[in-house]
Amino acid sequence: MKTWIGGAMLMACALTVEAAPPSNAAPLEQLDRTVEAVRRQFDVPGIAVAVVKDGQVVLARGWGVRELGRSEPVDADTLFAIASNTKAFTATSLQLLAEDGRLKMDDKVIDHLPSFRMSDPYVTSQMTIRDLLSHRSGLSLGAGDLLFWPTTTYSNAEVVQRLGQVPLKGGFRERYAYDNILYAVAQQVIEQVSGMSYQQFLQVRIFDKVGMEGTRYNADHLQPGDKAAVGHARYDFKELRSVAPLTWSNNAGAGGIYSSAHDMARWMQVQLANGLLADGTSLFSPDAQRQMWQVLTPQTVAEPSVPELRPARPNFAGYGEGWSLSDFRGQKLVWHTGGWPGMVSRLTLVPEQNLGVVVLTNQEVGAAFNAITLSVLDAYLGAAPHDWVDAYAKAVAKAEQRADEGWARHVAERDARSRPSLPLAGYAGNYRDRWYGDMQVSVDGRQLRLQFARTAQLRGRLEHWQHDTFIVRWDDRSLNADAFVNFSLDPDGKVRDVRMQAISDLTDFSFDFQDLLFVPQR
Repeated sequence: MKTWIGGAMLMACALTVEAAPPSNAAPLEQLDRTVEAVRRQFDVPGIAVAVVKDGQVVLARGWGVRELGRSEPVDADTLFAIASNTKAFTATSLQLLAEDGRLKMDDKVIDHLPSFRMSDPYVTSQMTIRDLLSHRSGLSLGAGDLLFWPTTTYSNAEVVQRLGQVPLKGGFRERYAYDNILYAVAQQVIEQVSGMSYQQFLQVRIFDKVGMEGTRYNADHLQPGDKAAVGHARYDFKELRSVAPLTWSNNAGAGGIYSSAHDMARWMQVQLANGLLADGTSLFSPDAQRQMWQVLTPQTVAEPSVPELRPARPNFAGYGEGWSLSDFRGQKLVWHTGGWPGMVSRLTLVPEQNLGVVVLTNQEVGAAFNAITLSVLDAYLGAAPHDWVDAYAKAVAKAEQRADEGWARHVAERDARSRPSLPLAGYAGNYRDRWYGDMQVSVDGRQLRLQFARTAQLRGRLEHWQHDTFIVRWDDRSLNADAFVNFSLDPDGKVRDVRMQAISDLTDFSFDFQDLLFVPQR
């Protein structure tokens, strides 16, 4: 996901620190000041951080509160949605099955899932297990996410079946474009090959072995007594409020797991030990890790949005199997971020320094986890002091400015005196997109209402913008995903099709409205 903005707030601090050699923890002397500055600048109610160095957990700690307006503190055992940090667990699961001899990473997907389909027959025939993990399929950014984001009533099998109608926008293995939906396929491969549910596989083959006792499969599996954080979002990009939890039971392989700083520290220890567990046995082999950490899909390195971020600009960037790969101050980084309604996170490994950092937050602002992560890396790498909080604050302001300028351009081009071509009833009806499914437009008094049939949260009123274009204002204002809805008419004045486009550049890319083409069902 993209991440949103924050303002200023200060809350009480909760502390849990695991014993470790003072020499390993010494670089963290300024961390408390940094985290509190982050929380004030970006308005984050609660943050948990864990740092692993040379095999030791040198810090696992919480700051702030689990929910705005309540007193329960965040600590090392507080559970957060780790979202797309789940992808590394999915990649590991497939590598474990490969080491079991149950599959090969370069097997064709159709060898294990004969019903698997992409919208192009050639891609269907050539897609490998490894391709599922590396964002090089030809799908566009976030394509198909509306099948499970926000929560839908589709099953995992239905999501995978509908993938066959999601349009490809690029060449196969041509370029990087982040997706989630192919991890739904990966989840299905794991279940088909192992004979276990994905939940069972994670629990038995990974969580139990690593010692991640508090980690949960997804929000539906939180247990009484779990200290789970509550997510927060800026409703209409303004007022910070809590949001309802999301569950991805239909695509858990892409981002379902809830975990804590304590448990994620154990996960980092295994990663930095080349797959070795605490008891000396192997979770996976060094060769499996080499495959997961090998660049499969190069990424374009963009110029930073503000000069203060130039020290973070990598010399290379790419994606492996469930891991992002780049460099920072001459060191290779293996990392990933996660975005969820109300929660974002980042896990970063510096293998040559035997260093790992995880930052978990309960607000939708990636600047927070980036500022903390890079501050910790600088401290251990002995870099000159750099104010990452200020740098990311300027980047957030720049992103807001660009979004405001984009909206201003829309307003400038609007013909506010125009009227709809049809009476409201002329736009009402049932519409269908080939991959998403059904959407209804209905007349409610003097306005139109829109409802996505399989997504309860995607319902709202249609506000006339100009000509035959409306804006859907979602009832759930935490979504921050209002969109243009354009009705195209045929020569007889009937609706031919309906297209959509998010109105703000700050809208999360998982609202892939631009890939929809609804046609009336008469």
